[in-house]
Amino acid sequence: MARFSPSHPHHRGRNGVVAGALAAVVLGMVGMSFAAVPLYRLFCAATGFGGTPKIGLAASPGVSARSVVVRFNADTNPALPWRFRPEQAEVRLPLGAEQVAFYAARNLAAVPVTGVATYNVTPEKAARYFHKTACFCFNEQVLAPGQDMQFPLSFWVDPALASDPSTADVETITLSYTFFHSLDDAARTGALANAGPHVGPLVR
Repeated sequence: MARFSPSHPHHRGRNGVVAGALAAVVLGMVGMSFAAVPLYRLFCAATGFGGTPKIGLAASPGVSARSVVVRFNADTNPALPWRFRPEQAEVRLPLGAEQVAFYAARNLAAVPVTGVATYNVTPEKAARYFHKTACFCFNEQVLAPGQDMQFPLSFWVDPALASDPSTADVETITLSYTFFHSLDDAARTGALANAGPHVGPLVR
């Protein structure tokens, strides 16, 4: 009976083909995973899926007599040496009225640090009606040692929130931002392992 011999030229050639095919599959899967994250982010921003507010310059259809409370939350990944907070705890605004709010951050490190923010709203069912017309999310922000910086945002909540049976009971919406190290900054400072799951693909 003939034995399999890895050293046989025919077998070596076949093994090379198999190894090359597997490598191509792995590289393709990695590339797709990095491409999928920003595509998923764009999908969420366009649809409000997963608690992601819509982003764009869509005009409000008008101001409603009903109002909603928007609360502001701030989180910081433990690897990022920043103090990050909202400048206001909450605001009450009429549905359809545009509102400006501010967050603030301070770099507690002795070196410049670059951060990037992600965001979401809760309850998730209200995200499709929460429109941000300007914000600081997904853009790299560089703070010098000890530097303080304000981050403005503007938004409005669609009056359709009140007429949709699934969201008619929503009286309070919470807008949350989380700051992470940027990918390059985390790699440079050695914080890459703890930089957070969203840092790399979202800023690429």
